[in-house]
Formats: sequence, structure tokens, C-alpha cells
Amino acid sequence: MPIDEEPTTTDDDVRLVRLTAGGPMMVQGPVRVETPDGSTVESDRFMVAICTCRRSKTYPLCDTSHRKRRRSTP
Repeated sequence: MPIDEEPTTTDDDVRLVRLTAGGPMMVQGPVRVETPDGSTVESDRFMVAICTCRRSKTYPLCDTSHRKRRRSTP
């Protein structure tokens, strides 16, 4: 594809990302998540919970640790 040509996207190319209050980020799967250290984690589930509180023992995937303690409101 030429550089000056914008890629076309279809509904099949678009992934749903749902932000949940006080919980994980829900991403339509399958996904490959790259962590800050460069490693990758893959999930072939139809919906994947990505940890946003960093409490998960399975980070970057959510293990519901956010339910044990609530964040304080800034």
C-alpha cells in the first residue's frame, strides 16, 4: 500500500474496548498484550479483562483482585 494512502477498516477489523468503573478494561478478543518490559501475553477468549489497578497476580490479565480493595478517590 502506498504511504499516502490511508488503510481502510471494516467492522471485522475494529475491536471493542470497554472501560469499567473501578474494574478492568474489557477488550474484545483474541488479544496479544505487550507489557512495559517487552514480554507478551496472549488470550484467545472472546472478551479479555485487562488489569488497570496493577493488583492482579496474573498481570496484565485481571484476576479480580480489584474487588478486595477499592481505590481512594483523588
